[in-house]
Amino acid sequence: MFTLAHISDLHVDGGPRARERVGRVMAYLDAFAGTLDAVVATGDLTDHGTPEELEEARALLSGRLPVLTCPGNHDVPKEGRAPYRRVLLGGAPQPHNVEAPLNTVHRTGRGTVVLVDGTLPGEGGGRLAPETLEWLEAVLAESAGVPVVLALHHPPVPLHMPAVDGIGLANAADLAAVLERHPQVAALLCGHAHTPAATLFAGRPLLAAPATVWTAPLPWEDAERVYAAHPPMVAFHVVGDDGRVTSHFRVVPEPRPAGTPARA
Repeated sequence: MFTLAHISDLHVDGGPRARERVGRVMAYLDAFAGTLDAVVATGDLTDHGTPEELEEARALLSGRLPVLTCPGNHDVPKEGRAPYRRVLLGGAPQPHNVEAPLNTVHRTGRGTVVLVDGTLPGEGGGRLAPETLEWLEAVLAESAGVPVVLALHHPPVPLHMPAVDGIGLANAADLAAVLERHPQVAALLCGHAHTPAATLFAGRPLLAAPATVWTAPLPWEDAERVYAAHPPMVAFHVVGDDGRVTSHFRVVPEPRPAGTPARA
Protein backbone atom coordinates (compact mmCIF):
# COMPACT_ATOMS: atom_id res chain seq x y z
CA MET A 1 0.00 0.00 0.00
CA PHE A 2 1.14 3.53 -0.68
CA THR A 3 -0.50 6.91 -0.15
CA LEU A 4 -0.22 10.04 -2.27
CA ALA A 5 -1.33 13.59 -1.63
CA HIS A 6 -2.60 15.18 -4.84
CA ILE A 7 -2.66 18.92 -5.57
CA SER A 8 -2.89 20.91 -8.77
CA ASP A 9 -3.26 24.30 -10.42
CA LEU A 10 -1.28 26.45 -7.99
CA HIS A 11 -0.86 29.30 -10.53
CA VAL A 12 2.00 30.88 -8.61
CA ASP A 13 2.35 34.39 -10.06
CA GLY A 14 4.42 36.39 -7.60
CA GLY A 15 1.31 37.61 -5.83
CA PRO A 16 0.21 37.11 -2.22
CA ARG A 17 -2.94 35.06 -2.85
CA ALA A 18 -1.30 32.08 -4.55
CA ARG A 19 1.70 32.30 -2.21
CA GLU A 20 -0.47 32.12 0.91
CA ARG A 21 -2.64 29.30 -0.36
CA VAL A 22 0.25 27.12 -1.54
CA GLY A 23 2.09 27.77 1.71
CA ARG A 24 -0.99 26.80 3.68
CA VAL A 25 -1.41 23.54 1.76
CA MET A 26 2.25 22.57 2.09
CA ALA A 27 2.29 23.29 5.84
CA TYR A 28 -0.79 21.08 6.17
CA LEU A 29 0.86 18.23 4.26
CA ASP A 30 4.16 18.54 6.10
CA ALA A 31 2.32 17.53 9.27
CA PHE A 32 1.66 14.11 7.70
CA ALA A 33 5.18 13.54 6.39
CA GLY A 34 5.59 10.20 8.12
CA THR A 35 2.48 8.64 6.61
CA LEU A 36 2.55 9.92 3.01
CA ASP A 37 4.79 8.59 0.27
CA ALA A 38 4.81 11.72 -1.90
CA VAL A 39 2.92 14.78 -3.07
CA VAL A 40 1.86 14.72 -6.72
CA ALA A 41 1.30 18.14 -8.32
CA THR A 42 -0.43 17.79 -11.68
CA GLY A 43 0.54 20.97 -13.44
CA ASP A 44 -0.14 24.68 -13.76
CA LEU A 45 2.25 25.24 -10.92
CA THR A 46 2.74 28.75 -12.29
CA ASP A 47 0.63 31.27 -14.12
CA HIS A 48 3.00 32.20 -16.95
CA GLY A 49 5.90 29.73 -16.79
CA THR A 50 8.53 32.43 -16.26
CA PRO A 51 11.80 31.52 -14.52
CA GLU A 52 10.83 33.77 -11.62
CA GLU A 53 7.47 32.05 -11.13
CA LEU A 54 9.05 28.63 -11.45
CA GLU A 55 11.64 29.50 -8.81
CA GLU A 56 8.90 30.68 -6.45
CA ALA A 57 6.89 27.51 -7.06
CA ARG A 58 9.95 25.37 -6.37
CA ALA A 59 10.58 27.18 -3.09
CA LEU A 60 6.96 26.94 -1.99
CA LEU A 61 6.81 23.22 -2.76
CA SER A 62 9.99 22.46 -0.82
CA GLY A 63 9.25 20.63 2.41
CA ARG A 64 9.57 17.34 4.25
CA LEU A 65 7.89 15.31 1.51
CA PRO A 66 9.06 14.49 -2.00
CA VAL A 67 7.03 16.53 -4.48
CA LEU A 68 6.54 15.00 -7.94
CA THR A 69 5.43 17.35 -10.69
CA CYS A 70 4.29 17.30 -14.28
CA PRO A 71 3.82 20.49 -16.30
CA GLY A 72 0.54 22.13 -17.20
CA ASN A 73 -0.23 24.40 -20.12
CA HIS A 74 0.52 27.51 -18.04
CA ASP A 75 3.97 26.14 -17.15
CA VAL A 76 5.14 25.77 -20.75
CA PRO A 77 4.77 29.05 -22.67
CA LYS A 78 5.57 29.42 -26.33
CA GLU A 79 9.23 29.98 -25.40
CA GLY A 80 9.45 26.31 -24.47
CA ARG A 81 10.27 23.78 -21.76
CA ALA A 82 13.86 24.71 -20.88
CA PRO A 83 13.05 26.88 -17.82
CA TYR A 84 10.80 24.20 -16.29
CA ARG A 85 13.46 21.54 -16.89
CA ARG A 86 16.17 23.65 -15.31
CA VAL A 87 14.25 24.90 -12.28
CA LEU A 88 11.87 22.08 -11.34
CA LEU A 89 13.69 19.04 -12.69
CA GLY A 90 17.19 20.17 -11.78
CA GLY A 91 18.28 20.33 -15.40
CA ALA A 92 17.35 16.71 -16.10
CA PRO A 93 19.64 15.68 -18.94
CA GLN A 94 18.20 15.67 -22.42
CA PRO A 95 21.38 16.07 -24.47
CA HIS A 96 19.64 15.35 -27.76
CA ASN A 97 16.85 17.91 -27.27
CA VAL A 98 16.35 20.31 -24.37
CA GLU A 99 12.77 20.80 -25.53
CA ALA A 100 11.87 17.09 -25.25
CA PRO A 101 8.75 16.30 -23.21
CA LEU A 102 9.18 16.56 -19.44
CA ASN A 103 8.41 12.93 -18.56
CA THR A 104 9.56 11.49 -15.23
CA VAL A 105 9.10 8.35 -13.14
CA HIS A 106 9.31 7.89 -9.37
CA ARG A 107 9.71 4.36 -7.99
CA THR A 108 9.30 3.31 -4.39
CA GLY A 109 9.33 -0.08 -2.78
CA ARG A 110 5.53 -0.04 -2.74
CA GLY A 111 4.56 1.47 -6.08
CA THR A 112 5.45 3.64 -9.04
CA VAL A 113 4.29 7.11 -10.06
CA VAL A 114 4.70 7.96 -13.75
CA LEU A 115 4.31 11.62 -14.75
CA VAL A 116 3.83 12.49 -18.41
CA ASP A 117 4.00 15.81 -20.23
CA GLY A 118 1.08 16.44 -22.55
CA THR A 119 1.70 20.15 -23.02
CA LEU A 120 1.93 21.97 -26.32
CA PRO A 121 4.11 25.07 -25.76
CA GLY A 122 1.99 28.20 -25.78
CA GLU A 123 -1.32 26.34 -26.20
CA GLY A 124 -4.13 25.57 -23.78
CA GLY A 125 -4.91 22.04 -24.92
CA GLY A 126 -2.74 18.96 -24.68
CA ARG A 127 -1.44 16.04 -26.72
CA LEU A 128 0.95 13.23 -25.86
CA ALA A 129 3.86 13.21 -28.31
CA PRO A 130 4.80 9.93 -30.02
CA GLU A 131 8.06 9.87 -28.02
CA THR A 132 6.07 10.22 -24.78
CA LEU A 133 3.82 7.30 -25.70
CA GLU A 134 6.87 5.21 -26.61
CA TRP A 135 8.58 6.18 -23.33
CA LEU A 136 5.44 5.37 -21.33
CA GLU A 137 5.14 1.95 -22.95
CA ALA A 138 8.73 1.14 -21.96
CA VAL A 139 8.37 2.41 -18.39
CA LEU A 140 5.17 0.45 -17.83
CA ALA A 141 6.79 -2.69 -19.22
CA GLU A 142 9.54 -2.28 -16.62
CA SER A 143 6.91 -1.88 -13.87
CA ALA A 144 4.94 -5.08 -14.49
CA GLY A 145 3.47 -6.48 -11.30
CA VAL A 146 3.86 -3.21 -9.38
CA PRO A 147 0.90 -0.84 -8.79
CA VAL A 148 1.34 2.25 -10.98
CA VAL A 149 -0.32 5.66 -10.78
CA LEU A 150 -0.15 7.76 -13.94
CA ALA A 151 -0.22 11.56 -13.61
CA LEU A 152 -0.80 14.17 -16.32
CA HIS A 153 -2.31 17.64 -16.48
CA HIS A 154 -5.01 17.46 -19.14
CA PRO A 155 -8.05 15.21 -18.53
CA PRO A 156 -8.36 12.61 -21.29
CA VAL A 157 -12.18 12.62 -21.13
CA PRO A 158 -14.79 15.40 -20.90
CA LEU A 159 -15.68 16.47 -17.36
CA HIS A 160 -18.84 18.34 -18.40
CA MET A 161 -17.16 21.70 -17.82
CA PRO A 162 -17.28 23.59 -21.14
CA ALA A 163 -14.24 25.78 -20.49
CA VAL A 164 -12.07 22.74 -19.73
CA ASP A 165 -13.50 20.16 -22.10
CA GLY A 166 -12.50 22.25 -25.12
CA ILE A 167 -8.81 22.14 -24.13
CA GLY A 168 -8.39 18.60 -22.84
CA LEU A 169 -6.09 15.84 -24.08
CA ALA A 170 -6.53 15.56 -27.84
CA ASN A 171 -5.21 12.04 -28.43
CA ALA A 172 -6.79 10.20 -25.51
CA ALA A 173 -7.33 7.11 -27.66
CA ASP A 174 -3.56 6.69 -28.03
CA LEU A 175 -3.15 6.75 -24.26
CA ALA A 176 -6.00 4.27 -23.79
CA ALA A 177 -4.32 1.88 -26.23
CA VAL A 178 -1.14 1.89 -24.10
CA LEU A 179 -3.08 1.32 -20.89
CA GLU A 180 -4.91 -1.66 -22.34
CA ARG A 181 -1.59 -3.48 -22.44
CA HIS A 182 -0.67 -2.65 -18.84
CA PRO A 183 -3.26 -3.67 -16.24
CA GLN A 184 -0.97 -2.64 -13.36
CA VAL A 185 -1.96 1.02 -13.88
CA ALA A 186 -4.33 1.50 -10.96
CA ALA A 187 -5.49 5.08 -11.60
CA LEU A 188 -4.84 8.31 -13.47
CA LEU A 189 -4.43 11.66 -11.72
CA CYS A 190 -4.97 14.95 -13.51
CA GLY A 191 -5.50 18.66 -12.95
CA HIS A 192 -6.68 21.44 -15.27
CA ALA A 193 -10.32 21.28 -14.14
CA HIS A 194 -9.98 23.50 -11.05
CA THR A 195 -12.46 21.29 -9.23
CA PRO A 196 -12.28 17.83 -7.67
CA ALA A 197 -13.84 15.28 -10.00
CA ALA A 198 -13.91 11.51 -10.46
CA THR A 199 -14.79 9.42 -13.50
CA LEU A 200 -13.39 6.49 -15.51
CA PHE A 201 -10.88 6.33 -18.35
CA ALA A 202 -9.80 3.10 -20.03
CA GLY A 203 -11.48 1.22 -17.19
CA ARG A 204 -9.47 2.99 -14.48
CA PRO A 205 -10.39 5.74 -12.03
CA LEU A 206 -9.57 9.19 -13.38
CA LEU A 207 -9.21 11.60 -10.46
CA ALA A 208 -8.96 15.35 -10.97
CA ALA A 209 -7.42 17.30 -8.11
CA PRO A 210 -9.02 20.37 -6.59
CA ALA A 211 -7.18 23.53 -7.61
CA THR A 212 -5.13 25.28 -4.97
CA VAL A 213 -5.55 28.83 -6.25
CA TRP A 214 -9.28 29.03 -7.12
CA THR A 215 -12.24 26.77 -7.83
CA ALA A 216 -13.99 26.71 -11.20
CA PRO A 217 -17.79 26.89 -10.98
CA LEU A 218 -19.81 24.08 -12.47
CA PRO A 219 -22.27 25.11 -15.18
CA TRP A 220 -25.20 25.12 -12.75
CA GLU A 221 -23.42 27.06 -9.98
CA ASP A 222 -23.27 30.76 -9.19
CA ALA A 223 -19.77 31.73 -10.30
CA GLU A 224 -19.47 34.65 -7.90
CA ARG A 225 -20.13 32.37 -4.93
CA VAL A 226 -17.61 29.73 -6.01
CA TYR A 227 -14.71 31.27 -7.93
CA ALA A 228 -12.52 32.73 -5.17
CA ALA A 229 -14.48 31.96 -2.02
CA HIS A 230 -13.72 28.25 -1.76
CA PRO A 231 -10.70 27.34 0.37
CA PRO A 232 -7.91 25.17 -1.06
CA MET A 233 -8.35 21.41 -0.90
CA VAL A 234 -6.16 18.33 -1.08
CA ALA A 235 -6.91 14.84 -2.38
CA PHE A 236 -5.41 11.75 -0.74
CA HIS A 237 -5.21 8.56 -2.80
CA VAL A 238 -4.51 5.23 -1.10
CA VAL A 239 -3.33 2.53 -3.50
CA GLY A 240 -3.81 -0.92 -1.97
CA ASP A 241 -1.63 -3.92 -2.63
CA ASP A 242 -4.47 -5.26 -4.78
CA GLY A 243 -4.37 -2.13 -6.95
CA ARG A 244 -7.66 -0.74 -5.66
CA VAL A 245 -7.61 3.04 -5.15
CA THR A 246 -9.47 4.84 -2.38
CA SER A 247 -9.63 8.64 -2.42
CA HIS A 248 -10.34 11.16 0.32
CA PHE A 249 -10.70 14.93 0.00
CA ARG A 250 -9.93 17.53 2.65
CA VAL A 251 -10.43 21.28 2.91
CA VAL A 252 -7.30 23.07 4.15
CA PRO A 253 -8.51 25.67 6.67
CA GLU A 254 -6.84 28.96 7.45
CA PRO A 255 -4.30 28.68 10.25
CA ARG A 256 -5.70 29.48 13.68
CA PRO A 257 -4.27 32.58 15.36
CA ALA A 258 -1.78 31.80 18.11
CA GLY A 259 -3.53 31.00 21.37
CA THR A 260 -6.82 30.00 19.75
CA PRO A 261 -8.18 26.75 21.25
CA ALA A 262 -8.44 23.81 18.87
CA ARG A 263 -12.18 23.43 19.58
CA ALA A 264 -14.65 26.11 20.62
